[in-house]
Amino acid sequence: MSKRAVLEVIALDAEDAVAAQAGGADRLELVTDMAADGLTPSRETFAAIRARVDIPLRVMLRLADGFAAGDVDALVRRARELRSEGADEFVLGFLDEAGAPDLGAVETVLAALDGCRWTFHRAIDRAADRNALRKQLADLPGLDTYLTAGAAGGVDEGLPTLLAEAARRGEPAYDPQLLVGGGLRLDHLPRLRAAGVDAFHIGGAARPDGWSGQVSSAAVAQWREALEG
Repeated sequence: MSKRAVLEVIALDAEDAVAAQAGGADRLELVTDMAADGLTPSRETFAAIRARVDIPLRVMLRLADGFAAGDVDALVRRARELRSEGADEFVLGFLDEAGAPDLGAVETVLAALDGCRWTFHRAIDRAADRNALRKQLADLPGLDTYLTAGAAGGVDEGLPTLLAEAARRGEPAYDPQLLVGGGLRLDHLPRLRAAGVDAFHIGGAARPDGWSGQVSSAAVAQWREALEG
């Protein structure tokens, strides 16, 4: 039997977090402002969520829409604030204008994270060369996950890429866990699971009423059940 798949759910507040954990989420990605595709939540929001759930929390480090790092000093300040509040897992990813990883920005932020584990997020889906990006990031401390749909347009478009990358697990640049998210649907799961993908990320799929509504524990439970099946 393959090991239990990881189910990560986006949470905007403590109510989301409680519902997601009740439904069977293994981990939460904490963000604010989904109109901008998810930005760094406040220290207060992190503390409120941490007080209500006991599953791992990965906190987004991103201050503006898009994939440029922007104000790196401000990112470092936010990272340190969240660390001092107890955050110990993060999500980040910055590209330069040519679509290569912005290593200067990534390394500067990582220095504030003291070796915490982190996910390189869907910036990989906008990279000029995914394989080159992975090789450039391979030795960075704490990187254990890539959140990707395989393509900018989502999992429907990216499925061939995801299956190819899953097959390369074990190569140094492909060692981090493949966390699939971005237009992910339940009907994608059988092919991804058969290819060995063991981590999945949902946002809108956990919210029957859309982003203006809360996470539904029943919706999360439906995904948990599908993954166990």
